Amino acid sequence: MNARLPAGIWLLGFVSLLMDVSSEMIHALLPVYMVVVLGTSTLAVGVIEGIAEATASITKVFSGALSDRLGRRKGLVVLGYGMAAFTKPVFPLAPGIEWLVGARFIDRVGKGIRGAPRDALLADLAPLGLRGASFGLRQSLDTVGAFLGPLVAIALMWATADAFRTVFWWAVLPAFLALALLVFGLREPACPAAARAVRMPLARRELARLPRRYWGVVLLAAVFTLARFSEAFLILRAQDAGLPVTWVPLVLVLMNVVYALGAYPAGVLADRVDRVTLLIVGLSVLIVADIVLAFAPGLPAIALGVALWGLHMALSQGLLAAMVADSAPADLRGTAFGMFNLVGGLALLLASVLAGALWDAIGPAATFGAGASFAAITLVALFAGRGRFAKN
Repeated sequence: MNARLPAGIWLLGFVSLLMDVSSEMIHALLPVYMVVVLGTSTLAVGVIEGIAEATASITKVFSGALSDRLGRRKGLVVLGYGMAAFTKPVFPLAPGIEWLVGARFIDRVGKGIRGAPRDALLADLAPLGLRGASFGLRQSLDTVGAFLGPLVAIALMWATADAFRTVFWWAVLPAFLALALLVFGLREPACPAAARAVRMPLARRELARLPRRYWGVVLLAAVFTLARFSEAFLILRAQDAGLPVTWVPLVLVLMNVVYALGAYPAGVLADRVDRVTLLIVGLSVLIVADIVLAFAPGLPAIALGVALWGLHMALSQGLLAAMVADSAPADLRGTAFGMFNLVGGLALLLASVLAGALWDAIGPAATFGAGASFAAITLVALFAGRGRFAKN
């Protein structure tokens, strides 16, 4: 199956892999760095993470719409990855929390600029009937980078006796490799001559062209996101259970190994079977993961919860993106992915702030218990409206 996928899809996957190596070398250590080294509160971590991701999601709306208006997407993708690359040196240079927040903010703006145009470009490149496989492959390669990054961070933390800033400096290299690969390697498909020009993608008359099925997917993903707060809380949960700082990145390694191994097979399966059934399975796995993490008596149980968390990501994230591509008109794909990510980002902001507040006020059991509750609500809603999400 994967031999039939165009080279551009593979290239976008490897760009994501390299940038995630860079980002996760930093992000796997950043929550602990802020709490242990800079003395930031857990609630502040939740607020910072939520604002960062919400910023990316808000930006995706405008970049996605702009890519529809221009009829071209590569330039915006390059700009977004370029911003991410050029902010990486700020992390080792930052003298305090304000600089870290600023760098995280600009980095996420870059993610927002590239996100919707990249997903729309991926949908443009994907052969008919292989959208699940295409999104699954990119997600899988992206996630390989997400676990290679923490592994490199662990090795460097051990080699440098926990020198956070040195690790952050090494993270600069793969970011610029990703940018070079994108600039010199990707060829964007030509816009069809008969394609409809979209002058104002965010105008009411254009948004009205997005079908009810699309908005149903957006709403479903938003409630899903309330149950899937920032992975920073997985790191903090492991540290709370006694995992040494040097080995904290193993949390993201484990989660992302499971995620990477499952994302592409789940995408291939989504092209062959009912996608709603796969989402139901993914939600069920998330509920079990949250319950395990809420009441885990030690590190082995936490490892099981983290692995289940990665499995639910594999079963759901690429699948939701493919459902957006299925339900949106081709000339509004950028806008559709932008709106999808905006709603999801706002939900992630709410979820991360709520998770941090519950953690500070009650403890980790309350945080993960709330996640399980939201996942159960989403599961009920999915069963109730199953027909609305079925593939045409």
